[in-house]
Amino acid sequence: MDCARRRLARGFTLVELLVVMAIVALLLAIAAPRYFGHLEKAREAALLETLAVTRDAIDKFYGDAGRYPRDLDELVSRRYLRALPLDPLTERGDSWQLTPAPDGTNGGVSDLHSGAEGLARDGRRYGEL
Repeated sequence: MDCARRRLARGFTLVELLVVMAIVALLLAIAAPRYFGHLEKAREAALLETLAVTRDAIDKFYGDAGRYPRDLDELVSRRYLRALPLDPLTERGDSWQLTPAPDGTNGGVSDLHSGAEGLARDGRRYGEL
């Protein structure tokens, strides 16, 4: 009898394992949507910050040179930016939607927008931010 009791005390029963797995699954079901929501919120915040920094560099270039840069690479080569900015949503540097200068003669790029598809949390398209 003592040997049988020791053998049962060494491991978990199937019911105990199922209860633990159900608790873990419940916790994951609660935490996963919040986690992915926070990831999307962080990407949007990174996009807004990247847009603000790049637009500021474009404005400073215009103030210094009297014209808009031909492309984003000119901002990097003239050291207004350290590197070509990556779109946090597409994770690419070539997906930016570039807006030409208003008069067309004063350079090339006066603004930029994200090339990502979809809507931001405020309902606007990413390309309108």
